[in-house]
Amino acid sequence: MSEIPTIYLFGLLILLICLSAFFSSSETGMMSLNRYRLRHLVKRKHRSAVLVNKLLNRPDQLIGVILIGNNFVNILASAIATMIALRLVGDAGIAVATAILTLVILIFAEVTPKTMAAIKPERIAFPAAWVLGPLLRVMYPFVWLVNTICNSLLQLLGFSVTNKHEHHLSTEELRTIVHESGTMITRRNQSMLLSILDLETVTVEDIMIPRSEIIGIDKNDDMEQILSTISDSPHTRLPIFQDDINNVVGILHVRQILPMLHQDKPDKEILLQLAVKPYFIPESTPLNTQLLNFQKHRQSVGLVVDEYGDIQGMTTLSDILEEIVGEMANEADVNNQDIHAQEDGSFFINGSVTVREINKALDWDLPIDGPKTLNGLITERLEEIPQSNVGLQVGNYCIETVQIQDHFIKTARLTRPNLSASNT
Repeated sequence: MSEIPTIYLFGLLILLICLSAFFSSSETGMMSLNRYRLRHLVKRKHRSAVLVNKLLNRPDQLIGVILIGNNFVNILASAIATMIALRLVGDAGIAVATAILTLVILIFAEVTPKTMAAIKPERIAFPAAWVLGPLLRVMYPFVWLVNTICNSLLQLLGFSVTNKHEHHLSTEELRTIVHESGTMITRRNQSMLLSILDLETVTVEDIMIPRSEIIGIDKNDDMEQILSTISDSPHTRLPIFQDDINNVVGILHVRQILPMLHQDKPDKEILLQLAVKPYFIPESTPLNTQLLNFQKHRQSVGLVVDEYGDIQGMTTLSDILEEIVGEMANEADVNNQDIHAQEDGSFFINGSVTVREINKALDWDLPIDGPKTLNGLITERLEEIPQSNVGLQVGNYCIETVQIQDHFIKTARLTRPNLSASNT
């Protein structure tokens, strides 16, 4: 070694520093890869991704070969730097060489390559896999020995490298990923994905048509009254009940009776025979479960019942789909009939409108963990049914009752103060 020219030693030292940078960047790049994107590329038979995935299946061996190689080149670089220092400066140069080499390795072989790998892991990890794979096979006996000793120590400390921990995402983690996807996913698709994730936290009670708004057919009515009800109803499916809405005997699809409407004397009995058996849904059923139940039972409309079996409302498959894709054909109708914007920035809102509808239509954040309707929200906060018009504040929203009828708040005026202005 003493016969090697100094210039060659400098060249070897530079090569070793480059190798150290390779091992350092490879370690960071491999560990910084997006595992879900990697699995996607593996399914597409991306050759580099397949090789990287194979290496990552045994992280102890991968880390072993990287660290063995990195430590080897660093120690060898230190020895060569010491030899160069002795030749150029003498014994006093050992301390100088140690300080300079530490700084050089820190900058050029550690911080810089690892930062690059953290920023662009695929650009570093994929090419490195073609080197680390064969290197692992060549060094396998040494890697196996080191891993055996290390794994024994880990077992003494209560860790097991044989247990593979799958990278599973929780709902909240997946929601965060969707939020942070940026332009990779359009805002429309982001909204739909988030709505799907919210299905398990929303129940049919939150989206049902309340009992007071259900339009049904009393089988005791005469045919003229029944036809009038059908003609005036905006819905295509109507429950048929006897005396009381709690006694539903069937669900009638308007499309089935269209031919009868052109007859001179439609037969009431034939009309009632066209009704199908009613389908009942517990009010606490999450939407994701009910969506599957609709598919399983081949139903598209159901009557929502409470724990006592009393009908509380009605919901349809379309209502659940609207929770995912947003309001469809009747969005304008809801906004026009139930939510009226005023010139001063306030809104006159029907008391039967659900709090969720208000939040979605106006992009507000009224509390949804309590009463479902605006009327319920107001009476809960007041702890009584107001006898005359009153005002109250719920969070950042000012609410003023406008019309009260039959112990029910028919209309209320809601205002959201300008928060930026109020804070100044």
